[in-house]
Amino acid sequence: MNNYTQMLRNHNLKATPQRLAIVDMLYMHGHMSIDALYEVMIKKFSSISLATIYKNINLMLENTFIQEVKLPNYKSVYELTKESHSHTICEKCGKINDIILDLNAIVNTVSTLKNFEISKADLVLSGVCKNCV
Repeated sequence: MNNYTQMLRNHNLKATPQRLAIVDMLYMHGHMSIDALYEVMIKKFSSISLATIYKNINLMLENTFIQEVKLPNYKSVYELTKESHSHTICEKCGKINDIILDLNAIVNTVSTLKNFEISKADLVLSGVCKNCV
């Protein structure tokens, strides 16, 4: 079991019951949209508002505790911050998976060929997972 309280404190965040629940959901599910988080959170905290979810997500983003994953043609999802990685998304079931790829070669090639300084590189590969084929 992870010590979510200490993890939050390491990012200068107070360990409120709502934040602990958000962290637990992201740990269990990997990637979640704000809408999906809200659906789960409202069952646990009947008086929680969508604004509270947004406020906590934004604060966790600012403190690099979580990161936003922007997906083409989908709403953004959020995940706990971890080592640099890319994502695959199934076009049928919507399942998102992490993949470890070294994007340095692509970044270096584009930087050299186009005389362009890249500050951030994200890669999302879309297709159909083995369960949906």
